[in-house]
Amino acid sequence: MSKPPSPLLQAIIRDALQHHQAGHFTEAEQLYREALAIDPNNPDCLHLLGMIAFQSGNHRQAAGLIRKAIANHQTAASYHSNLGNVLQAEGNLDEAEGCYRRALELSPNQAEVYLNLGHILKATREVDSALACYRQASHLKSGLAEARIAESTALLLQGDFAAGWQNFDFRWQTQDYDTPMRTYPQPHWRGEPLASGRLLVWGEQGVGDEIMFAGLVPDVARAGVPCVLDCDTRLKPLFTRSFPDAEVVSGYDSDRDTELEIAAHLPAGSLPGFFRASRESFAATASPYLVADAVKRERFRGRYGNGQLRAGLAWHTANRKSGRSRSIDLSLFAPLFSLPDIRWISLQYGDHDSLESQAVAAIAPLLIDREVDQFADLDGFAAQVAAMDIVITIDNSTAHLAAALGVPTWLLVPFAPDWRWLLNGDRSPWYPTVRLFRQPSPGDWRSVMQQVEDALDSKLERWSR
Repeated sequence: MSKPPSPLLQAIIRDALQHHQAGHFTEAEQLYREALAIDPNNPDCLHLLGMIAFQSGNHRQAAGLIRKAIANHQTAASYHSNLGNVLQAEGNLDEAEGCYRRALELSPNQAEVYLNLGHILKATREVDSALACYRQASHLKSGLAEARIAESTALLLQGDFAAGWQNFDFRWQTQDYDTPMRTYPQPHWRGEPLASGRLLVWGEQGVGDEIMFAGLVPDVARAGVPCVLDCDTRLKPLFTRSFPDAEVVSGYDSDRDTELEIAAHLPAGSLPGFFRASRESFAATASPYLVADAVKRERFRGRYGNGQLRAGLAWHTANRKSGRSRSIDLSLFAPLFSLPDIRWISLQYGDHDSLESQAVAAIAPLLIDREVDQFADLDGFAAQVAAMDIVITIDNSTAHLAAALGVPTWLLVPFAPDWRWLLNGDRSPWYPTVRLFRQPSPGDWRSVMQQVEDALDSKLERWSR
């Protein structure tokens, strides 16, 4: 039996925990190390010091410390669970799965561990097993919104739209959802006709999500519901041109904008629950549904045109949650760059100098048009995208913009795709002009490039006829 900690050691650990919980990592780390100077094998201190390393982004150090804690206390379920979190963040899914399963052996009723195990299983495309974990997490902790939204998106990934949308509103109750819920004096719309006034549809999540969900605005009009669309300021010119049946605003204020006569409101991501409850219902999606500035588009086509295929390319996303798995090193596109008769144009947002440095390092024959700011001037960017003959892109906002504009879009999808691209198939119900190229195994972009090279070679043969 281990010796109980001394009163001094208990006091140091107690003070360290207070700093740790308050986010004072430097002070907490110093105290944990003081405690370890007294008891070098204290498992709680090793574990918590490992958690500080994890929270500070030092995953390797975190894993080492937590492993040492486990060596000194092998039956602490939280140690195994948190080691799983570290390993999952590193992309070591197999070992992380083993940690979560060991944690559940030691303590079977941990809802959060079932949730994390479900994420691992979904990432390995074992979606039925992931769903079982999410449902068990909800059973154990009914208020765990993360489990309900995880179940929702897993069902959507499988193409079960009717069931998938049912829990989609739980996104608002999760801790890390990027968009806050808006509060207005008007009620949430429930799909009913409006006796008077108009429906406010307001954008949520990122620009790509706003573009995707805006494809349902024509459905609102066809339902006979007058609509006001509140969007990101950068999208307002493009949306105004594209949705003549809606009034497009940015930054709606219920106290200031009384002339809009809003009778009800709805976040844009809730529209599919009313209008896309089956695979068949996607036939109502217009293609294209965004309209670029025709004058700017023709100017871009003239600038880029020399008889070659105009191919737009985007390869990176800064998304903090899934950007690492979705982004592709520019050098991996080398087989495509070797094909003849293609004019490659960068559609990648970012600093122009940095993009040019990346192109030089990858020996990529990319035109980086400094007259276009793909981040700040989305209407100009839309015209640039619309000027392309084809767009080849990772899963980012460029993909949504190109697809909504009706440009032939080849989307490069990681092994574990986002729910909107479904689990299988090379077509998207959201966008008729999208063709999906999927990783056959995690991280295998080279096989994807081979598929794209073959398809592009065939397209060039038809282009040259």
